[in-house]
Amino acid sequence: MSTSTEIPFTESEERRELRTQVARLAGKYGRDWFTEKARAGEKTTELWLEIGKAGYLGINIPEEYGGGGGGIGDIAAVCEELAAQGCPLLLMVVSPAICGTIITRYGTEEQKQRWLPGICDGTGTMAFAITEPDAGTNSHNITTTARRDGDGWVLNGRKIWISGIDEAGNVLVVARTEDARTGKLKPCLFVVPTDADGFEAHPIPMEIVSPEKQFQVFIDDVRLPADALVGDEDGGLVQLFAGLNPERIMAAAFSTGLARFALGKAAAYAKERVVFQAPIGSHQAIAHPLAQSHIEIELARLMNQKAAALYDAGDDMGAGEAANMAKYAAAEAACDAADRAVQTHGGNGISQEYGMAGLLVATRAGRIAPVSREMILNFVAMHSLGLPKSY
Repeated sequence: MSTSTEIPFTESEERRELRTQVARLAGKYGRDWFTEKARAGEKTTELWLEIGKAGYLGINIPEEYGGGGGGIGDIAAVCEELAAQGCPLLLMVVSPAICGTIITRYGTEEQKQRWLPGICDGTGTMAFAITEPDAGTNSHNITTTARRDGDGWVLNGRKIWISGIDEAGNVLVVARTEDARTGKLKPCLFVVPTDADGFEAHPIPMEIVSPEKQFQVFIDDVRLPADALVGDEDGGLVQLFAGLNPERIMAAAFSTGLARFALGKAAAYAKERVVFQAPIGSHQAIAHPLAQSHIEIELARLMNQKAAALYDAGDDMGAGEAANMAKYAAAEAACDAADRAVQTHGGNGISQEYGMAGLLVATRAGRIAPVSREMILNFVAMHSLGLPKSY
């Protein structure tokens, strides 16, 4: 008989303590601070750097490069707890999880030494650029090209919906070599300084209330040294998906955190708001939708724990299926939780004072990015159910 104190389907004691500490740190800032920064067009750098100083920002990166030596499940927990305190940091998905993971797995020793410590302490944030205006969801239509020029490379192309360019010193750009413009995508990855000649970024006006901006990026004859290439130029999709599976896990954590925040606010309001001589939470029309959200959130969190465990165990295929399912479930749970939170608050739900309405747009983005719900359904239909490919 096992003497372990661990209970199946629960996280380790270390992971639970990590969540507690991150929640405590983020709680010092809170939703009001976060929203005030966003509405003023300011950044949440103070929180970002404190997370880094505490060792949470690079917790998934090996210790020899300034990280915590943990797994994707640990950085996902950090992301979720920040969002659950009303401080969702989108660049958590991008810098440590996508860029940090790809460089850790495929970078040279010199590249790891150069870029990972800054990702870990928050002083060297790295953005990620894959989406293009004409490619949309079809990444195989990427036309950003890289051609050899002597010992270096020259990049040309366009990217859109790139997060946090104004907060990043570098961006990891997905391109294809010039002689591979046709046929199957063989992505190659380049670290590009955001102040490089020929690199321009223009902000996209957004309705979402967030300190992190979205950009359209123009890459015109950007010259890079040979060591800007991360991994093998012929490495194929495996290098790219080393970052995309963590991206989906982090997106799920981001959504479940927002969902927990919305549900927590709704439940607190339902306990305090008295109408017809009783708290509105005593009425099943209010209580049942909130209880349903709690169930949906916990189901999504459990699937995301599975996805992270599979990824950290090296099962990329299994992690891909679970990560897509977790991302789908988390986005749906978050949208429903935000909608129910607004409805619970009644008229107050659409006021700035209570801060619920802004969550409608914030959570809705999870159904679109980083991969649409429809593409996830395509993936599950084809890979999980064995149905014919539909696209």
